[in-house]
Amino acid sequence: MSEKTELLKKALLRTKQEVAKVIIGQEEVVDRALIAIFSGHHALVEGVPGVAKTLLVRTLAHVMRCDFARIQFTPDLMPTDITGTHVFNLQKDSFSLVKGPVFTTFLLADEINRAPAKTQSALLQAMQERTVTIDRKTHELSPNFTVFATQNPIEYEGTYPLPEAQKDRFMLKITMDHPDRDQELSLARRMLGKDSPENVLASGCVKQVLTPEILTKLRESLEGILVKDELSAYMVDIVRQTRQHPSILVGAGPRATQALILGTRTYAAINGLDYVTPDDIKTIAPAILEHRLILRPEYEIEGLSVKEVIHEILKGIAVPR
Repeated sequence: MSEKTELLKKALLRTKQEVAKVIIGQEEVVDRALIAIFSGHHALVEGVPGVAKTLLVRTLAHVMRCDFARIQFTPDLMPTDITGTHVFNLQKDSFSLVKGPVFTTFLLADEINRAPAKTQSALLQAMQERTVTIDRKTHELSPNFTVFATQNPIEYEGTYPLPEAQKDRFMLKITMDHPDRDQELSLARRMLGKDSPENVLASGCVKQVLTPEILTKLRESLEGILVKDELSAYMVDIVRQTRQHPSILVGAGPRATQALILGTRTYAAINGLDYVTPDDIKTIAPAILEHRLILRPEYEIEGLSVKEVIHEILKGIAVPR
């Protein structure tokens, strides 16, 4: 095991330990958020109000000493509200750039499906190229720029479905459910004192264990995580099968294969391994594929879910030995 890989695993472990001081439970959610960050991609976060979606991203930004910004998407939000615009400065007698909230490191796009497609598309260039073009001039964003876009799964009135091209740019989907009884009881007890998650984050108890520069270097060390050729072929077969399954109208494209390979490498490092296992692939594949697949209407009417189809695909493909 190389020294860089060892540093990566230690950094992931320390990050999880600090985040756990604020976020109660939700270990799988934290893992998936770290996969998106360390793989250099973006995440779609789905959950009902009050499950700490915003707090999760704020905590990750604090622990990694990265900038954080939040945009509340609404039907009247304009693209320039995201990217920024040039404003005339009377004192200087010239136009100066007022940067929008996209000029940050971790961006929380809250309820992204409440804005029309034109506004949503303002994020596409930033997500794909980490640059923003304003009045024909291109500006660089942080190399660690990561978008966490949230959706409310129960309130669809006044929302606009995300275009397929945009959904495909999200590496994975993070589903945040309600905590179990013991976790909710622990949260309730903490709220009675001074140990509420928000107070803990603001108190300085949560250490900053990384910097943006270190995060960039740690990303490069993911190359030290071994992915055997037969496992790469296994992942390709899984993604290709989504295009052939009779219940799927639109399957996953090549970007899903890339996301699966990168995601499983990070997940292996989170688990303290320097190689990817078939179990890593089976664990991460649903998060990578779910938001990319569209079922045929007749199967949806029958009550079939995308998760069930993915599970069926994974069962039907032989695991390399």
